[in-house]
Amino acid sequence: MRTAAAGHQAALAAAAEERRGGGCGRVGLCVLCGLPAAGKSTLARALRQRLPQCSGWACALLSYDELIPPQAFDPREAGAAPLPGPPRWKLSRRDVLQCLERFLQALLGAGPLAAPAAAGQPVWERFLACCRGQGLLASAEGRGGAGRAWSLAAISRPLYLILDDNFYYQSMRYEVYQLARKYSLGFCQLFLESPLECCLQRNRLRSHPLPDQTICLMARKIEMPDLKKNTWEQNSLVLTSSDCTVEDNEQIISLLATALENPVKQNEENMEQKEADRAICAANGVHQADQTCRRIISQAMKDARDKNILPSEMKILAEELSKLKAELLEDLRQGNNVKNPVCTQNQYSDPATSVISSFQHEATNVVNKYILK
Repeated sequence: MRTAAAGHQAALAAAAEERRGGGCGRVGLCVLCGLPAAGKSTLARALRQRLPQCSGWACALLSYDELIPPQAFDPREAGAAPLPGPPRWKLSRRDVLQCLERFLQALLGAGPLAAPAAAGQPVWERFLACCRGQGLLASAEGRGGAGRAWSLAAISRPLYLILDDNFYYQSMRYEVYQLARKYSLGFCQLFLESPLECCLQRNRLRSHPLPDQTICLMARKIEMPDLKKNTWEQNSLVLTSSDCTVEDNEQIISLLATALENPVKQNEENMEQKEADRAICAANGVHQADQTCRRIISQAMKDARDKNILPSEMKILAEELSKLKAELLEDLRQGNNVKNPVCTQNQYSDPATSVISSFQHEATNVVNKYILK
């Protein structure tokens, strides 16, 4: 299996190199990120118009607002109980990436233009509709008159695919970088920085505005490109305004050209990058552990209230639990071993699971200290 996979990767690399021959058929992925209402969609539409004119590149816009249905972000659907596993918006983002990969495979001649097995048909239909509307697909009659089939349109010019979304976590953007590396494509990031209050005001003027608290929460969590720490983010540009000046336009075109001329190499692996990859995984583990510990604290406080603990002691209890959580999460961030009295026999449990289990055990002891007084 490993030999077959290596052969497939080599074929992809050869196809990508052949497409780059003669300066034609190169492909770049541009991640456009920032807070909602920061002006990303306005910039994306402007780029789609300007790039063919000033650079001679073909350009297509993949807007996640069009590809992911709004109900995927609804925490409650008709009062239904939450389903186990990742939330729907995460699954939808995964489906979009799989559709993009299938499109790239067809573009590179490494596979047919067919729906990914793991992605749902609705998201694939939305993806195809987006590509059709921008001239990336040509129509043909289906076999036996069974309807209309679609194939790739002939594209001889370099092609830029602009992904328009918030991409507020580095891990979200890194998934796109991995696609670029897998298929030897150009990769770059445009981060649109705008004051929170400005985004809130613009959002309120929209026909379907997001709740203010959603944007405020995202503003606290958003991770800007870190060019010093992450080598994969080197081709990044932070813009401070949605109204691009001539200088901004020149910087954007220069960034896109640099990324297109220097596609990510499949074997571009070094110790620094591996450390960055591990840091991203660790950050995700800390985030998951933090969310779980918060739920444990919420349940512990409810149990304490049910036992009629005095309000003054409830406040102290909350402070103790918060301090305990902060200490354990800091150990997880620093990579320190967390003593787990519950899972001492399982030496192979991952650090995040160990922290959660340890916190559950110690939180129970703290609560019992007040309940059993």
